[in-house]
Amino acid sequence: MWKRWKKLELYWKIIIGMFAGILWGVVAVSFGWHEFSRDWVEPWGTIFLNMLRLIAVPLVFVSLVKGMVSLTDITKLSRIGLKTIGFYLVSTVVAITIGLLIVNATRPGEAFPESTRAEMQVVHEEDISLRRAVAEEVGEAGPLQFIVEIVPPNLVESASDNRNILQIIFFAFLTGLSMALIPRGKLDTVHNLLNGINDVIVRIVMMVMNFAPFGVVALMASLVVEFAGDDVTETLDMFASMGFYMLIATSGFLSMIFIVYPMVVMLITPIRYRAFYRAIIPAQMIAFSTSSTAAALPVTMRQVEGELGVSKTISGFVLPVGVTFNMDGTAMYQAIAAVFIAQVIGIDLTLAQQLTIVLTATLASIGTPSVPSAGIVMLVIILTAVGLPAEGLAIIMALDRPLDMIRTIVNITGDCVAASIIAKSENELSYPPIKKQNVS
Repeated sequence: MWKRWKKLELYWKIIIGMFAGILWGVVAVSFGWHEFSRDWVEPWGTIFLNMLRLIAVPLVFVSLVKGMVSLTDITKLSRIGLKTIGFYLVSTVVAITIGLLIVNATRPGEAFPESTRAEMQVVHEEDISLRRAVAEEVGEAGPLQFIVEIVPPNLVESASDNRNILQIIFFAFLTGLSMALIPRGKLDTVHNLLNGINDVIVRIVMMVMNFAPFGVVALMASLVVEFAGDDVTETLDMFASMGFYMLIATSGFLSMIFIVYPMVVMLITPIRYRAFYRAIIPAQMIAFSTSSTAAALPVTMRQVEGELGVSKTISGFVLPVGVTFNMDGTAMYQAIAAVFIAQVIGIDLTLAQQLTIVLTATLASIGTPSVPSAGIVMLVIILTAVGLPAEGLAIIMALDRPLDMIRTIVNITGDCVAASIIAKSENELSYPPIKKQNVS
């Protein structure tokens, strides 16, 4: 049995872990084993998530620095940077546009029951107040506050919190650029140190991934127990009342994942549809279970380099930047949610207001932290920008987490697409990759 398990592909192990976690969660809720799950199952999911977060900062820093140092041609570095940011901005606008088209064509808000809306308003009143307070702080900041926050006053403090990943990227960029400008011979010791640290991090990633299926079991089980509460039936009733909205949002996410992204990949690169998804599905599953692109970054880099043949130079630059700058799923969700809330309230948004959503969601997605449910805070800003009440969040708050899990898959898939396309444009895509022999 153990030999069969070891022979399974990683993505099958993770998928099995997800279903096992869901099954355990349902059983725990049905038999009232909430306390047992909280004390003996949930901690293993927290441990797995912490291990992924533990290596996120050193991985981002070392990968970006190594990627930039290998680009001794500053012109090439600028070109790759412009391509990366350009792709992420265009794909974000495309995602928002698709979301707006879908929600305007189907109008799910008009089918929403008023009784459920009033009930959710009461349940989530306190949470909405907290989110609105955070959003007001963001809104009161000056127009250049986003740039101010990129530059860290204290590197150690920035490295202590994964929400400050953009500050780590900034310092890594400065470090890599400085090293690229200094003659190679003067920095041999630093280069050797970076290579050694990179090898250690890669080995840690491999060790963490051996634990991934079991961590996913615990994460999914604790999510089901937390979401279902004491009664699975009540949860199913809530899903039923919000079913059309969930269907519309999910259809938008899936259109990006299974139609838009693969079309772009197949048009520009030699990578085929099934091969692309077989390569990145472990990263997608980790993103789904953790709702965090930053937590999934180690797995994403491992799969993109090892299975798609993207060079370490491109992967080390494009993917860490994507953790902060590429939030296609989040931006699409914010657009769909804003229009849905307007429809429920009975407000028809004008074309100008919807264009405001496109602009605001694009800018907000760039600064959205890659942590669970951070997009909700940004959604408050978007609602305010088009004159909608923040109280409308009550309508969608309960279902934010499951939709957050799906939209994180969109984000991670977009990162992989960007890395593949930019690698191809720079002649740094070796597909199919040469498989290396694992040495234990």
